Parts: sequence; C-alpha cells; structure tokens
Amino acid sequence: MKIDAHHHFWHYNTRDYGWISDDMAVLRRDFLPADLKPELEKAGIDRVVSVQARQCVEETVWLLSLAEQNDFIAGVVGWLPIASPEFPALLERFAANPKLRALRHVVQDEPDDRFILGDDFNRGVDRILATGLVYDILIFERHLPYAIEFVRRHSPEQIFVLDHIAKPKIAAGELQPWADNLRKLAAFPNVFCKLSGLVTEADIHSWTPQQLRPYMETVLEAFGPERVMFGSDWPVCTCATTYSQWRGVVGDFIASLGEHEQAQIMGGNALKAYFGG
Repeated sequence: MKIDAHHHFWHYNTRDYGWISDDMAVLRRDFLPADLKPELEKAGIDRVVSVQARQCVEETVWLLSLAEQNDFIAGVVGWLPIASPEFPALLERFAANPKLRALRHVVQDEPDDRFILGDDFNRGVDRILATGLVYDILIFERHLPYAIEFVRRHSPEQIFVLDHIAKPKIAAGELQPWADNLRKLAAFPNVFCKLSGLVTEADIHSWTPQQLRPYMETVLEAFGPERVMFGSDWPVCTCATTYSQWRGVVGDFIASLGEHEQAQIMGGNALKAYFGG
C-alpha cells in the first residue's frame, strides 16, 4: 500500500489562510477530497494522512468527518489545545475516534522559539502517550536544538514524526547547521521524518531535483529507510510542482534502494508510525 503521509484540505478564506502570499496565489481556493482523489489515482497512491491547517478544534472535527466520508483518508493529524487545562477532557473525547492518529501544533509560528519546551505544553504531550497517538513536529531548522531537547524529555515509547524535514534553507543552499542537528534528532529511534515540503523551501520558480538531492540524502542517511516516509504536502506543493511530479522526484531518488526499502518509504513507515502496522 502506498501512503501519502502529509497533505491538507481547506475551504479558503483570508482570515484562516493569511499566510498564503501573492507568490502562492494558486492556493487561494478550496481544496477538498474530490480535488485530491484524481491526483492520487494518477500518481498510484492508495491512502493519505490528512493534516490540520487551522489551529482550532473545529478543524479536527471537520477532518475526521471527511475521513468518515472518504475511505482513501486513512487517518488524521489533528489539533487540540495541548497546553490548555481543557486538553485532558478533549483528548479523551477525540482519542476514541480511530481515524485520529496524531496531533500537531504549529510551533514554527510561535513568537517564542523555545515554545516547544514550555512546561504546560510538555505536560500535555506527556498525556498523549497513553492514547497511542503520535505527535507531529512542525518547526523551522532553527528550532531543531529545542526539538532535540523536547524529544529527550519524553518517553522513548512516544512516537514523533518530523514534518517537512524541519524546513532547511534550501533556497539559500545552506546545509549547516541543519544537517548536524537533524542527525542528532534522528539519533532518537522513536522519531520518524517526512520527506515532504522541500520544493517550497527551495525557489518555487527555479528549483531542480539536483538542488534538493543533498537534503534528501542527509535525511535518508540520518533516519535510514525504516524511518522516512513520503509526503506530498499537497496542495501547498502546487506552488512549485504537481502532485505527480513530486511523486516522481521521490521515486527517482529512492530508485537505487531495494524493493522492500522503497516500499517502507512509500507506505510501510507511515503504517508503522501512525497505525502500528
């Protein structure tokens, strides 16, 4: 089974999606299951994991309803107020839904770079372990030292998934200190990494697969084929590429690996991380 471990849906409005700049104007419309389904069929992808794009409980409710209505949505990475006193009750309520597989907070947008080390936030993350849910880490490369300390604070049984390879400065061609910090994070065996979001960290108008390759090689070397998973970051990726083109870039990159290793990256690792498979 081939699984896209990272994509989004939304009903576009300027209030919730103000981050969509003029350079990304192609994203200023609705993106729904009916839009994604033909892209999956063309690229040979069987199932997807749908990831929150708004930080509100209503977003999680909506994504779970879409998952109930569309069999190709295998699971949801939702949002709940992890640092809030309301979190324990909400966690108990939502964790009962088998389609909810993980939680995520948009740490990259927090004004405090050390947000991920906050006491209230970490107490909330501690509670996630008992539910079997995963926590997705969304950060920029400058946050990696704090993410390393964050993972160290938690049980080695808690599964973490790093989104978008921690958004290195690809457009600037900078590998360091991202590469060294990524390897330190990868030293924790309970951390997986999504091979996603690279084209939008490069120059969206002039990126090439060759430009991305050193970053992809670093990820594969750090995490190994048993902890890397394919993600499209659709529709955000459409600022710079098509769904099928990105699928092809990843396919070409992993083509030299064995059949089993390719299968792990293209679906097996998402099953293992999010579904215990």
